Amino acid sequence: MESSPAATVSAGPGPGPSPADLLRRLRARGAGDPVTHVERVPARAGVPAPWPSWAPVELRAAFARRGVVAPWQHQAEAANLAYGGEHVVVATGTASGKSLAYQLPALATLLADPRATVLYLAPTKALAADQLRAVAALDLEGVRPACYDGDTPRAEREWIRRHSRFVLTNPDMLHHGILPGHAQWAGFLRRLAYVVIDECHTYRGVFGSHVAHVLRRLRRQCARFGATPVFVLASATSGDPATAAGRLTGLPVTAVTEDASPRGGVTFALWEPPLLPPDSGSPTPVPPQATGDHDDLHQVRRSALRETADLLADTVAEGVRTLAFVRSRKGAEVVAANARRSLDDAVPGLGDRVAAYRGGYLREERRELERALLHGDLLGLASTNALELGVDLVGLDAVLICGYPGTRASLWQQAGRAGRSGQEALAVLVARDDPLDTYLVHHPEAIFGAPVEATVLDPANPYVLAPQLACAAVEAPLTPADLALFGDGAKEAIDELVAAGALRQRPTGWYWRHRERPEVDLRGEGGAPVAVVESATGRLLGTVDGGSSHFLLHPGAVYLHQGVSYVVDDLDLADGCALVHTEEPDWSTHARDVTDLSVVSVRSYVDAGPVGMFLGEVDVTSQVVSYQRRRIATGEVIDTRPLDLPTRELRTVAVWFTLSPQSLAAAGVQAADVPGALHAAEHAAIGLLPLMATCDRWDIGGLSTAVHQDTEAPTVFVYDGHPGGAGFAERAYRTASAWLRATRDAIAECGCETGCPSCVQSPKCGNGNNPLSKPDAVRVLDVVLANLPE
Repeated sequence: MESSPAATVSAGPGPGPSPADLLRRLRARGAGDPVTHVERVPARAGVPAPWPSWAPVELRAAFARRGVVAPWQHQAEAANLAYGGEHVVVATGTASGKSLAYQLPALATLLADPRATVLYLAPTKALAADQLRAVAALDLEGVRPACYDGDTPRAEREWIRRHSRFVLTNPDMLHHGILPGHAQWAGFLRRLAYVVIDECHTYRGVFGSHVAHVLRRLRRQCARFGATPVFVLASATSGDPATAAGRLTGLPVTAVTEDASPRGGVTFALWEPPLLPPDSGSPTPVPPQATGDHDDLHQVRRSALRETADLLADTVAEGVRTLAFVRSRKGAEVVAANARRSLDDAVPGLGDRVAAYRGGYLREERRELERALLHGDLLGLASTNALELGVDLVGLDAVLICGYPGTRASLWQQAGRAGRSGQEALAVLVARDDPLDTYLVHHPEAIFGAPVEATVLDPANPYVLAPQLACAAVEAPLTPADLALFGDGAKEAIDELVAAGALRQRPTGWYWRHRERPEVDLRGEGGAPVAVVESATGRLLGTVDGGSSHFLLHPGAVYLHQGVSYVVDDLDLADGCALVHTEEPDWSTHARDVTDLSVVSVRSYVDAGPVGMFLGEVDVTSQVVSYQRRRIATGEVIDTRPLDLPTRELRTVAVWFTLSPQSLAAAGVQAADVPGALHAAEHAAIGLLPLMATCDRWDIGGLSTAVHQDTEAPTVFVYDGHPGGAGFAERAYRTASAWLRATRDAIAECGCETGCPSCVQSPKCGNGNNPLSKPDAVRVLDVVLANLPE
C-alpha cells in the first residue's frame, strides 16, 4: 500500500462504490493480498411497533418531522417499561436507535408535567453535545435542554440550574459540581422524573465502581427532596446487561436485548499489513529479562498507522466518508497527517477534507469537527475512541480500526459507526504487528464467533466505597438508613473513616470533620492536565493529561495538533505547562521508559516449600529516561537522546508468587524459557482474576522476571493499578488456589498451539506479547498448584 490515492477523485460523498467494490479496489493497490478474511454480516429488516398510547400527539409529530414515523419494537418495549415506572436497560447494537427508547418516556413526561425534569449522563462531552442537538432539534416547547459540563460558561450555569428541564452532563460533573451544590439544584432534583445513563457499558472497573456510588449519592439526595426517579440505561450489546446495570444503579433493572432495528449489511475485512524488507530500520526487540508493560515493540511488518493512513486516503479519494479509529492520541494525529499529505500529493487541497479528533482539543475545535463531519465538509476523520460511543454520525460509509481495541464489545461498537440508515458499510480491522492482532486476523472465529464481554464493576470495593462515603457525608450527614443504599461493606468503611478521624459519630449520624472536601478522582488519569502553549504567541493549543505528559510533551518531543507539527521547548510540570514552537522535522519522537517494582512490605504470606505466595505493598516506579528520533519516511533510528524527567511512583498493593529455580528445572522449564513461561502465566493470571475479584483487567497490572532483586527468585507480580490499591490483589491472595487453578486450566484447555488472546496473550502488553511460552506457563502453574495449599 505504498501507492498514492487514486488519480480519479470523487468530489464528495455521493453514491460512491459499494463496500465490496471498495474493498476490491483497496486490495488491488499494493503487491500481494493483505486481506486474511472477509466476513459478510447480512442485512436485517426492522420490526416496527405502534406508538405507545401515552405518547403525546405533539411528540409524535416532532419525531415524524425528524423522519421517525414509528418506533422499532425494542424501542417501544423499553419506553413502555420506563413510562410504567420500571428501571430498564436497553442493550442492543450500534445504531439501533437506543436514544428514542429513553427520549420517548422522558419527553412525554416533560410535556405532561410542566414541573418535571430529566438528567442525562454521558461518559463523554461529545456524546452529550450530540444528544443536546438531537433533543433541541425536536423543538418541544418548555423542555429547554442544556449541557452542563466543564465547558459550560459560568454565566450560563445559573440559568441552567433554574430553567433547564433536560440537563445533559457527565458523571464527573455530577460528582464535582451538582451533588456538592445540591442546595442550588434543589428545585431540579425535587422534580427529577428520569435519570438517563447512556453507554453504560463504559462504566467498568474502578471507574465504574466510583460511578455506581455517585449514582447512589444522587438517589440519596433525590430521596431527601422526595423524588424517586426512574433510571433508563442504554448499553452496547454486552453479556448480562441487567446484572451490570443493577450493580451500577443499586436497583432492580429489566433488560431489553432483542434488537428490532433494520441494519444494512456490513462487509468486515481483516487486514494484515505486509512484511517490511529486512533493511527497513525496524527497532530491535527489548531484552526479555523483566517484562513489564512499556512501549517498545518489535516491528517486522509495515506500521498499522501508516497502513491505516493510506487506507483513509484511498477511501476519501473514492469519495467515501470514513472514520478511522486509532488507539492513541498521537497515532490519530499521525494517521490524519499522513492521509492529508497523500491526498494533497494527488489533488492539491483535497487533504483539507481530513482531520484528527481526540481528547485534549479545545471545546470549540471539537464542536467544529463534529459539525464538519455531520455536514460533509470533512470526508475523513482519524479519531481516538472518543467517537466510539453513540455520536450520531449519519452517512458514514466505512470504518477503519487501527489495531484491535482490546475487547470485542469495543470492536463492534467502532465497526457499527458506519452503515447508518440501513445503508451498506465497510469495516476494516488493520492488524498491528503484535501476536494478539496477528492471531485475530488469522483466526476470525475469535472475533465473529465469540460473545461480547460482560461489564465488570464492584461497588463493594472498600477502596472506592470509603472515599465515596466521605463525599456523601459532606453532602449530608450519613445515617443508619444510608447503609443499605451503599450496600455491602458500608458500615465497615464508615467505622474505618471514624477511626481515621475523617468522620465523627453523633446520635443523629456520622458527620464530616474537615473543612475541605475529600479529593476523589473518578477516572484516575494521573494528575492535572498539562496545557500546551505556543511560545511565540501565548496561544493555548490544547491539553494533555498528566499521566501522558512525560511521554508526549518531554523536551524535544514532536507534538501534532490538527496536522501542524510543533516541537516542545520546555515542560514545566510544576506549573502544568509545555511551551512549543512550530517546526516540520522529517523525524518523529518516541519516548523510552524504565519500569521497576520494589516490595515495600509483606502483609501476609504462605510458605509452600519451593513456592511462596505473598500479599503486600509495592512501589511501581516508571521514568521516561530518553527518546529516539526516527526518520518518518523509513523508521530509521537517527539517535537516542537522554532526558532528565522525574520518576513517577505508584504505591499500591500486589499479590505475587515465587518459585525456586530447581523446581522449574525439575518441571522441565529450561533456564532460557523461564522469562516466557512467567510472562505467559502473568498474562493469563491477569485475564482470569476478574473471575475472582470482580475487576477489569484494565484496572490491574503485572510484571514478571526470572530473578527479582527483592525476592531473589523467579517471580510473577499482579498489582492494583490505582494508588493505595483497589482491593483486587487482596481477593486474588485470598482465592489464590482457585484463581491460579482456573488460570492453569484456561491455558491448558485452549485449543491454540502456541498461545492466543484466549489464554496467554494480553491486549495491553507493552512488550508486544513477547516472549511467551504457553506450554511452560502450564508447567509453572503446575508447580505452584502442586505445592500451594487449597
